Amino acid sequence: MSVSATVPKHAFATRLVHAGLALAIILQLLTSLPMEPPEPDRAGNWYFQVHQYSGLAAFCFIFAFWLVLTLRSKGTAPGALFPWFSRARLTALRTDARRHLSALVSRRLPPHDEHAPLPSAIHGLGLLLMSAMALSGTIYYFINSGDPDAGGAVGAVMFVHRTLANLVWAYLIGHAGLALVHHYLGDMRLGEIWSLGRDTAPQGNESLASGEQSASVAAARGR
Repeated sequence: MSVSATVPKHAFATRLVHAGLALAIILQLLTSLPMEPPEPDRAGNWYFQVHQYSGLAAFCFIFAFWLVLTLRSKGTAPGALFPWFSRARLTALRTDARRHLSALVSRRLPPHDEHAPLPSAIHGLGLLLMSAMALSGTIYYFINSGDPDAGGAVGAVMFVHRTLANLVWAYLIGHAGLALVHHYLGDMRLGEIWSLGRDTAPQGNESLASGEQSASVAAARGR
């Protein structure tokens, strides 16, 4: 059963850098398929050039994301994104993971709540993954010798970059796939995530709204 959900928007700056980062990373992944890196006897093709510059753009957006995360007063708390050093948050993460597993075993999808411990921790891991990917690509851009198969620091950076690329593909497919599932179940609206319009009215009590929305979705699914 589809339930129309009203989930408070993230802050405008969060939505802006999220959209920019997502588009830059998607462009990077797509251009990585047909690109031809430069070799001693020829320059890289057009796709390689786009891949490089979209990578630099991704680094700028990821840097901006960290600034927004540090300075914002609205949205998921940094401690929820990175719960690994808090015993209380780790306990909550394990409890939430068991709740998700129990729901999946019962062939149900838990109500969408991006501020819950498990989704928040996964988002945090995704942010670290994208940061490492963008950073390794940016370092390669400045130290490369024109040979992506070179050894030393260049080879080490490229090894990290290529290895992380597979994880980024997996994260992007899983992240986007679950977002589509929740959208069509009525738990959330993708238009709210991608909207770059500024809020015209206060959002009210976000945690209360999220809790009421989750409860209504759970009740509707239990019917």
